[in-house]
Amino acid sequence: MALFPLLASCTARPGFARTDIRKDYYIIGDQKQQEGFRDLFALLEEGTGNAEERFAILNEIAGEYARLKEYSRLVNFLGVCMSKYPDDPYSAYYLLMIAYAYTQQEADEVAVLYYNLIVNNCPDLTVRGESIHFIALNRLIALTGNQEQLIRYYGELLSRFSDKTDPGAAYFQLGQAYEKTGEWNLAIQAYTRFLPYYGTVIPGFPDAYAYAKRLVDFNNSPKDWTFESLPAMVDTIESALNTGNSRRLWSYRAKVNFFTRSWGQEDEDSAEVAEFTLVDFMRGNQIRYAAELDESSNANEAYLRTWGWYQYISTWYFYFRKIYFPLDPDIHGRWEWAGIYYGEKW
Repeated sequence: MALFPLLASCTARPGFARTDIRKDYYIIGDQKQQEGFRDLFALLEEGTGNAEERFAILNEIAGEYARLKEYSRLVNFLGVCMSKYPDDPYSAYYLLMIAYAYTQQEADEVAVLYYNLIVNNCPDLTVRGESIHFIALNRLIALTGNQEQLIRYYGELLSRFSDKTDPGAAYFQLGQAYEKTGEWNLAIQAYTRFLPYYGTVIPGFPDAYAYAKRLVDFNNSPKDWTFESLPAMVDTIESALNTGNSRRLWSYRAKVNFFTRSWGQEDEDSAEVAEFTLVDFMRGNQIRYAAELDESSNANEAYLRTWGWYQYISTWYFYFRKIYFPLDPDIHGRWEWAGIYYGEKW
């Protein structure tokens, strides 16, 4: 695999010792292909000063190397040409082709250097109706695992190419990147801007909308229903069950993101609880509960089996959840009664 020295700027010479083209190295393929290369190199040697004509020739030669999967020759050829024509206005496109060649050689780390060079050092260029910066940014997003860099790439897409970018997907991924770097305020802002794009499909994240909405709604809530610890919450809820006071019991639930559903239901199928009350389900009955939390409980989630509810499904499991919300250290790590599962556990 050939390594073309990385340019310090879009127009700087790459440091080749010579700028002539060794045709014996570049004329390859079968007889017809060799004849085609000779014709193209003959046109190139005529030394046309027209950048558009030169671009057409260079692009044809480089494209033929790509079709033949001769990526090392493609990189070397474009490197020599850029050294020979340092002020060529199509330099960003040639760098894009070099980056593509490195990707095809499974040298993604080198390709990322070139894509960054295009975005950071080269004026944008439109070829066949496509922005070179737009292409480079999308390829950087696909190849980069660095969250700080992703924040910059998504930010540029949204600010510069909003007409070509899926804003819903970009805002959600921006929120993810901010979250992973600990920038929670900025993450909430990004998720808030994502929410109007309901229905946006995020590859690998089928519940993206529900995830973002839970965070945004929780952030905007008073959070005054939380408990310092799981034992404190369970004791309080059991005390309310013992008294049979449905109003008191219901006041301990989470005021946002609370769900009621059967086992196996998806989040989006959860019942609405805005008008939900416990009065009609207790009807003076003494609701009983297990002496211990369910064995499936862990450090972050817990289940309390209860029974005696006045409906066709008499067994309910109260679901308790440890709060993950680093944005507010006073709330992060506390507990909330987050939902109800109907029926016996599977």
